[in-house]
Amino acid sequence: MELDHLGIAVRSLAEATDRWAPVLGPPEGPPEEVPSQGVRVAFLGGRGAPVELLEPTSPTAPLARSIEARGEGLHHLAFRVPSVAQALGAVEERGGRLVDRAPRPGARGRLVGFAHPSAFGGVLVEFVEGG
Repeated sequence: MELDHLGIAVRSLAEATDRWAPVLGPPEGPPEEVPSQGVRVAFLGGRGAPVELLEPTSPTAPLARSIEARGEGLHHLAFRVPSVAQALGAVEERGGRLVDRAPRPGARGRLVGFAHPSAFGGVLVEFVEGG
């Protein structure tokens, strides 16, 4: 399993892109809306594992509630796996809680699934299929 990307929760994708682009480089492409997660995203820093900036698309989106409670900042670590379903199953087999019980559509046309932070010592972990 290798690191696919780091997710950073932001209030404004435009402001965050202006802040991060001088360090990471320009976005890989235009922002993308991910309806299954209620976010708009932009990926920056093409070498190695990029940074995914995530902006909630509505005030009731889970990410909006997270930002309200904790503020902007590191949101999740994402790992590339051959099968999201198998990765989620492995977490559940060892007693870990899941956010997603099955893969769902994610950014860049890839399947994703999240393990609850309690499964990884307080860190939200995303599994991303393929790449």
